[in-house]
Parts: sequence; structure tokens; C-alpha cells
Amino acid sequence: MKVKTIAIGIYIMIIYWFSLHFSFLDTLFFPTLGAFSFLFISRTFLYREIARITVGAFVSSAIGTILFYLYPSPITVLANVLITIWLIRKFKWNAPPIVAVSLVPFFSHSPHHWVIPLSVSAVLLGLMLILFIAERVDGRFGHLLVWQRREKLQAESETI
Repeated sequence: MKVKTIAIGIYIMIIYWFSLHFSFLDTLFFPTLGAFSFLFISRTFLYREIARITVGAFVSSAIGTILFYLYPSPITVLANVLITIWLIRKFKWNAPPIVAVSLVPFFSHSPHHWVIPLSVSAVLLGLMLILFIAERVDGRFGHLLVWQRREKLQAESETI
């Protein structure tokens, strides 16, 4: 396993714990967080691109929240999905989890739906920070980690 994977796992666990133990933070944890995490570590993004995706997630969750607030119905779900997909294509956000984040207000049981866009932004900014720190730790101390040396030795032995 890599440092980023461990860091993301711990981060998601902490976010989940906070959302369970503090009622006003219940919107911090959403299932799409795992999809964003995997997306951010599985592709080689510049931090500028990750920031654009985070902005896209904020915008789409804000649109979903506004539409839900105006009239929670299947029609607003349809409008929300169509608007979000159009925005993803227009701004080339290239992150399908953005559509899922836009739907959070429609299944969230929080009485404070207006907090959802803020929660999405806060959690994704935290994810970016965790990835940045994990990348620095891996670059500085990665050679000391046992599991990475073992993976490297296995990969080298398989190529021989």
C-alpha cells in the first residue's frame, strides 16, 4: 500500500467519526467522498485540476441544494442532473462524482441543507491537504516504509 492510500483511508474514517458524533457535522460524510479519493489518487492530476474539480463539486452541490430548496421533486432531480452534466462538459471538470455530489441534498436527512455545499468544499479541501501531506511524507520517508520495499522487490522479481 502507498502512503496516499493509507492517509485517505484514515481521513475518511475521521470524517465519518465526526459526522456520527457531532450532529451539526452530519453533512461532512457522503459516500462520494470515497469516489473523489480514488479519483484523486488514481490519476495524475495537477493540484490546479484537483482545485477545479473541487470548485465543480461546490457549484454542483450548491445548485442541487437550491433546486431541492425550491421544490424537492423528481423534476428537480432531473434538472439538477442535466445542469450538472452540462457544467461538467462545459468546464471539462472530468469528474463523474460531481454528479453524485449534486444529488446529496435529495437524500440527506439533515435539517440544514444549506450547509451541504460548505461541507462538500471543506471535506474536499481537506482531502487535497491530506494528499499534499501524504505526497510530501512519501517523498521524504517513503524509502523507510517496509511495505513499499516489499512491493518493489516483488515487482522486480516478477520481471526477471
